[in-house]
Amino acid sequence: MKMNESGLDRIIRVVVGAALLALYFTQVIAGGLGIAAVVVGAVLLITGVVGFCPLYGLLKIQTRKKS
Repeated sequence: MKMNESGLDRIIRVVVGAALLALYFTQVIAGGLGIAAVVVGAVLLITGVVGFCPLYGLLKIQTRKKS
């Protein structure tokens, strides 16, 4: 699993993912929208922390500069 996200991409994913999870757990959003927020938020948070996005891999997208 090779990293394919840039530093900025990772920061944005972690911030947005954490915000979506916080909105759900503070009960600002609930129901079906809340469940969707948890799923999307968790995926963004995990991919941001790990630095690898499987969808980017499938689509051959890489925001990280080659070293």
